[in-house]
Amino acid sequence: MKKEKLTIIILSCVLALETILVAWLMVGRARVIKKPVQAVKGKIAIVLDDWGYNLNNLAVLEEIRSPLTLSILPNLAFSQNVAQAGHAKGFEIILHLPMQPRENTSLERNTILVSMEDRFIGEIVDHDLDNIVYARGVSNHMGSRATADMRVMRAVFKELKKKQVYFLDSFVSYNSVCPFLAHQMKLKTARRDIFLDNNEDPSYIREQLNKLKLRSLAKGEAIGIGHDKKNTLLVLKEMMPILEKEGYKFVFVSELVK
Repeated sequence: MKKEKLTIIILSCVLALETILVAWLMVGRARVIKKPVQAVKGKIAIVLDDWGYNLNNLAVLEEIRSPLTLSILPNLAFSQNVAQAGHAKGFEIILHLPMQPRENTSLERNTILVSMEDRFIGEIVDHDLDNIVYARGVSNHMGSRATADMRVMRAVFKELKKKQVYFLDSFVSYNSVCPFLAHQMKLKTARRDIFLDNNEDPSYIREQLNKLKLRSLAKGEAIGIGHDKKNTLLVLKEMMPILEKEGYKFVFVSELVK
């Protein structure tokens, strides 16, 4: 009788241990099971041009959590301040290089002109890159005439290759030689898809962002260019988290250059 009781006790203990072991394994398994990762519908790079005139919008910029690429004009009163602040925030910094447009308009100091010699063009690019600390790339500020000139762009790209930085074609001219020449010179490059804020009305900017979203859905990636404008930043602050929830991924331009 005592043996039977002992046997029953032993069996009960074994069953209890088995139950505990199974429960422990199930908990461990539950911990390692990951939720399925949402597929990325498209990659989007947002570039904001024309920084350096003032610091008016840095406070709004601080509130944006998604990746941005800041394109900063050289040699302005606040160029280096913006570069420092943007880099500290984790944003990508590029030089917004002033280049000659077709229109007669006021130009930035040391704007690259098609009348300049190659040597002088190289010196300007070199100096301006040194002025914008942390610059990983260069985009053209205006430049509808310069970006259509093969000799001028070859002189620019020669310096960019030395500095190992990429070129973003703001694509302000359908006659741009930049894509062809960058490929020929083996310089990493990308091209703007959509301007976001030619009209500063928030509803227009939202519409442009939705167009950019659809472009990235169709192509797999897209680049939108906006500017250092309060309404642009406020709409980005509002819309970028929404687009991320929809499955779009915001990246720096350096991730999209080829």
